[in-house]
Amino acid sequence: MTWALPVIAGVLLVFAALSRRLEGTPITAPIVFTAAGLLLGGKSAGLIDVHVTAETVKLLAEVTLALVLFSDAARVDLSALRTEISLPARLLGIGLPLTILAGFGAAVVVLGDLAWPEALLLAVILAPTDAALGQAVVTLRSLPLRVRQGLNVESGLNDGICVPLFLVVLAIAEAESGALGGGAAARLVTEQIGYGIAAGVGAGAVAATLLAAARRRGTIDPLWAQIVPVMAAVLAYTAAVPLGGSGFIAAFIGGLTFGAIRRRSGGDEEGERLLDEGGDMFSAVTFIVFGAVLLGPALGHLSWAALGYAALSLTVVRMVPVALSLVGTHPRAPTVAFLGWFGPRGLATIVFVILILEEPGQLPHEDLLVTTAVITIGASVLAHGLSAAPLADRYAAWFRRHPRDEDDLAKRGSP
Repeated sequence: MTWALPVIAGVLLVFAALSRRLEGTPITAPIVFTAAGLLLGGKSAGLIDVHVTAETVKLLAEVTLALVLFSDAARVDLSALRTEISLPARLLGIGLPLTILAGFGAAVVVLGDLAWPEALLLAVILAPTDAALGQAVVTLRSLPLRVRQGLNVESGLNDGICVPLFLVVLAIAEAESGALGGGAAARLVTEQIGYGIAAGVGAGAVAATLLAAARRRGTIDPLWAQIVPVMAAVLAYTAAVPLGGSGFIAAFIGGLTFGAIRRRSGGDEEGERLLDEGGDMFSAVTFIVFGAVLLGPALGHLSWAALGYAALSLTVVRMVPVALSLVGTHPRAPTVAFLGWFGPRGLATIVFVILILEEPGQLPHEDLLVTTAVITIGASVLAHGLSAAPLADRYAAWFRRHPRDEDDLAKRGSP
C-alpha cells in the first residue's frame, strides 16, 4: 500500500502528458489504465499491491459509481427524449431483460458448477454497459444521431436499472446458499431500495432547489456552483447508507431529481462539468486498480469455461437480444450488428464484483463467478476499445450511403 498511491498518481500524470498523442488511435484511456494496473500490480511489478477487500478499494469503487450514476442520471432529459425514445426504450425495455435472460442461460450451460442464483447474478453483473470504453461511438459526429443517442442513453440508464436487480439477485443467492435468511434478505432489499429512493429524491431536490434560488438571487459564485452537483451526489449516497438504503440507488435517483429541477429552473449542464471531470478521474483510478488487483489474479485462474462465457457474453448474449429488441423497426443488418456489438462492460460491473468480494465466502462458487466477470470486463476493455474508432468510421461511411435506417428507427414507436 505504501507505493500504490504515488504510482497511481504517476500513471495519471504520464497519461495526461501524452493524452493528445492517443487521439485518433485505437488505444483508449481504459486500455492504458487497465494495462498499467496489470503491469504494476501485485502479480507483476508489485508496486500496486492492494488487496481487493481493502477499505480504500471499496471506497474508491463506491465513490466512482456514485458520481457516475448521479452524473449520467442528471443528464437524462426525459421530456426531450420523448421524441427520440424509440431506440433507447427498446434497448432498455426489451434488450436489457433479454440480455440478462440470455446471460443466465449461457451461464447455466457453460458454467455448470454455478447454482442457478449465481448464474443469474453473473448475468445481472454483466448486463450494464459502459459507453466510456468505446467513446468514439457516442462522440463521432458522422454517426447517425439516433444511434449515438440510443447507445449513450442506454449506457447512462442501465447502470441505475441494474443496481436494484443486483441487490435483489445477490440477496436471493446468499439466501439460497444459507448465508442469509429469506426473510432477512427480503427486508434488506426492501430497505435498500426504499430508503435509497427516499434519500435520492430528498438530496437531489434540496441541492437543485438551493442552487436555483442562489442563482436567481445572484448569491452563488460560479466556482461554488460547480461544487453543488458533486455535493448533491455525496449527500444522496451518505444519507442513504446510514438508513440502510443503497447509496447507488440514491445517487441515481438523486441525479434524475437534480437534473429535472435544474432544467425546470433554466439551468444548464455546464454547471456539472466538475462532477463529470471528477467521475472521469475516479474512473481512471478504478481501471488502474481493476488491472492491478482484479485482472492479474483472475488471469492466474483462467479456464476455458470462463473464457468461453466471456466470448458469449460479448457477442451472442448481447447481440441477439439487441436484434430482437429492434424487430419491427426494420433497420439493415449493419445497424443491428453495430448496436449489438457496442455494449462494452466496465465500471458498474467492476463495482458489483468488488461488492461481492467485500464479504468473501457468501457464495459457494464465488471464485468462478468473479473470475468469469473479471475476464469478461478485461476482454471488453480491449476488444471494444480497439474496435470503437475503426468500426465507427466504417459504419459512418456505410450509413452515408444508406441513410434510410435512421428514418426507420425514428418512425417506429417505442415498445
